[in-house]
This record gives sequence, C-alpha cells and structure tokens, in this order.
Amino acid sequence: MMEAAMYRHWSDLQPELLGLVLKHLPSLSDRVRLRAVCRTWRSNSMLQPLPLPFPWLTLPDGTFLSIPGSEIHRIPVPEGACCQGSIDNWLFLIDNGNVCSLMNPFSKTALELPNLVAVWEREIRYHSDRKPIFYKLVVPSPLDSSPHSPVVALIMDDGCFHTLCISQPPIATGSLRDNKDPRLFLSDVVFFNGKLYAWGRFGQLFIVDLDNDRTISSISCIIDSLGDIGGTPQDLSIAEEYMVFEADLHTSPGRWRKATELGGHALFLGQHGSKCLPAVECSGYHEDCIYFMCDYVWPTSSANPLCDSGVYSMRDGTITPLMSEAAAAPLQRVGQWRPTWFFPPQAV
Repeated sequence: MMEAAMYRHWSDLQPELLGLVLKHLPSLSDRVRLRAVCRTWRSNSMLQPLPLPFPWLTLPDGTFLSIPGSEIHRIPVPEGACCQGSIDNWLFLIDNGNVCSLMNPFSKTALELPNLVAVWEREIRYHSDRKPIFYKLVVPSPLDSSPHSPVVALIMDDGCFHTLCISQPPIATGSLRDNKDPRLFLSDVVFFNGKLYAWGRFGQLFIVDLDNDRTISSISCIIDSLGDIGGTPQDLSIAEEYMVFEADLHTSPGRWRKATELGGHALFLGQHGSKCLPAVECSGYHEDCIYFMCDYVWPTSSANPLCDSGVYSMRDGTITPLMSEAAAAPLQRVGQWRPTWFFPPQAV
C-alpha cells in the first residue's frame, strides 16, 4: 500500500502543488506546455489564480518574441495588417487601406477605430510631403472589461509635430495639432486615475479635459517646465545615466522631483506602448526596475529591438541586458511592424 502511494500517477498531483509550479513559470509557453500534459492538469490549472506572465515583444517581421524564454511565436492577424502599437494584450493594426483597429489576437475580438491617417491628414493640411511615423494609443480602462472605452491616439509625423485624436470608436470625436500652439509640442500621453495627461517636449505636463461627447474642452498646464530638479543637465538627451522623475501635484504650482524607486512596481517603457505593474503580482518581474527596448522611429534602427535594450534598476543604478547576447544575436528581422510591448493573458 505504501509503495502504491509513493508511485501515484502525475495526473493525481494536487491542484495546490500544480498552482505553485505554475506561479514559478514566467513564460506563457511553459504554462501552455504544462496544461497540455493531461486533461486533469489542464482543468485543475484553470482554477488557479496566476500572476501575469512576462510580456512579449512584437518584432518587425510580424512575429512575437517571448522573454525570457527567447522563443518566437506566430499569431495570425488579418491579411495586410501591420502592428503599429499596443494596449495591454490588444494590437493596434493598420492595413493597406489605412483601416485602423484594435485586436486581441487570442480571443480574436476586434474594435474598429477611426481612420487615424485621415485625421492626421486633416490636421497637417499644407505639408503633403510628410507622413505619420508612429502612434501611441491609451485608454482609461482595460479594453477587455470596458470595450466601449474612449481611445486617445497621439500621432507623430516626420516633421516632429504631433496630432492628438480623441475617439469613441469607430468615430473620431476631436483632434488637436500641437504646432497650432507653440506651448504644447506634445511627446506622450497617459491616462491616470481616469484623467488624461500629456507630456510636453520641454518638460511641461498638461491635463486634457474632455466633454461628455469626447471632445477636447480645455488643456491646462499643471507643471510649466523641468525647473530646478537637483542638478539635472540642461539637455537630458546627453545625460550619462537614467534619470527618473515623478510629478508632484500636491504643490502649487506642480513640479517634477527626482524619483528613487517605483513603489515596488515594474515599468515597461516604449514609444508605442508602456505599462506599469506591481511586480509582486506578476511572474518574473523585478521590483523598481525599468524594462526598455529599441523602438526608434527610423526603420533601419528598429530591425533589432534588442540592440538598445536593457533593465534599469532604480535601487542600485545598474543596467543589465534584457536578454543574453546569444539570444539577441538571431533577431536581425525586418518588416513593417513596430516593436512594442505585448502583454499576453494569464492563460490560453
């Protein structure tokens, strides 16, 4: 009887122990392989609350790179569509006819967006030789739980001007071109606590108020400039180290102050999609670390998103490779997709 108990079948593994194993697998691929062992493991594993797996990177050739497993995945998208950004586990796609959409490649759910190229063309007017070169899309609530959420898109062209488009998909409800107001020169946008904020190229922070009909009612500057933030170089682009700042909105006026930690979060940084998450709720994430990759606007520079990538620790100021040199070597891939962070679901 003791011998029979010692050699029980793998399918009899207790669900609690199976859950412990799954929590130590940061790769979604490894979780899928575990669930494929037998029906019992698959059914029991679906009952386990799991941390989010480590995000993927979209590559220019239309494939997905799993980190840290260094595996290449292929997920079908509509023919002729290219990924130009992401929101969580949704891809921002534009096809050959400039039809824009957001798509969850796992559930195949799609959300029709307004034609952002047409919105940009209306705002650009007298510069027909220019073209949009990157997009950043943000939403106030996760699309999986709020499919009717408004979508805000920041469009940059090769003249370094930006167009801000507000939409209630599939309708564009409002837009703004930053060269109409020299104070703006917007470089990034984000929703925080339900409010839309925009970062100015010269250190300003704006709050963008929206009416009930999703049009821009006002833009207010709440932080005027970088100001005196502890001996920061006047030109941040030539700084030899990472410098991270947080907005202090409890003062009047607001100001930037140097940050020394992320409150136990991990920040995934990118021009086409960024995300900040509590590290303890995710698998394989390191606390107070910034994960960054190459997503430059020049196509020749973005062939390998790992050429200028790494993990910056705010605790000790060190930068370590995002992946090993051996794993990064074969990633010289070309194509029309923009490299961006992509966050797969807990389970598929």
